[in-house]
Amino acid sequence: MAEGLLHHVELYVSDLEKSTKFWDWFLTELGYHSYQKWDKGQSWKLGETYLVFVQAEARFLDVPFHRCRPGLNHLAFHAASRQRVDELTVKLKEREISILYEHEHPFAGGEDYYAVYFEDPDRIKVEVVAE
Repeated sequence: MAEGLLHHVELYVSDLEKSTKFWDWFLTELGYHSYQKWDKGQSWKLGETYLVFVQAEARFLDVPFHRCRPGLNHLAFHAASRQRVDELTVKLKEREISILYEHEHPFAGGEDYYAVYFEDPDRIKVEVVAE
């Protein structure tokens, strides 16, 4: 294993059921598989990297997540091609998931940057980019 590669990311969520429904579909689309599951969380793995989603305790739910506060801004995933970005965009819309920056899509990141941006149930921004 190469030193420095990302091992895992753990995110606390406000509603585990909503989040696992959203992330299961999306991560499975990208080739991840269910890795671990317990009453307060679930993870998905691709290669040696995995993403973990854990139910936040009620006492921490009073302030909702916002990507512009200090901390996580977004998660970005590679797409195999621009066509794959387009396919995922259609699937997101079919699931009634709003596309961020839709008026600039798919070049919201710049004229040479092809991506789709959207949010999970906690409004964590997600990006899928074709290089």
